[in-house]
Amino acid sequence: MRLINHLAAHRRAAGLTQAQLAEAIGVSRKTINTIENRVFIPSTLLGLKLAQHLGVSLHDIFELPPEIPEKDIT
Repeated sequence: MRLINHLAAHRRAAGLTQAQLAEAIGVSRKTINTIENRVFIPSTLLGLKLAQHLGVSLHDIFELPPEIPEKDIT
């Protein structure tokens, strides 16, 4: 299942670079980059740290795509 990720938009809205956000929450810039590029799905703890630092909810950053009813799957 795909995870919808709005981290980059929230980071930019907060006026932060990847490096600034990474330093603020104690990870590398590469970690932020891989999350934003959907290469890495963060742990719950890291997701909560991101949300807290950006002043948004975890659901504002990450969401599941709408479910497709089975009858619509071919």
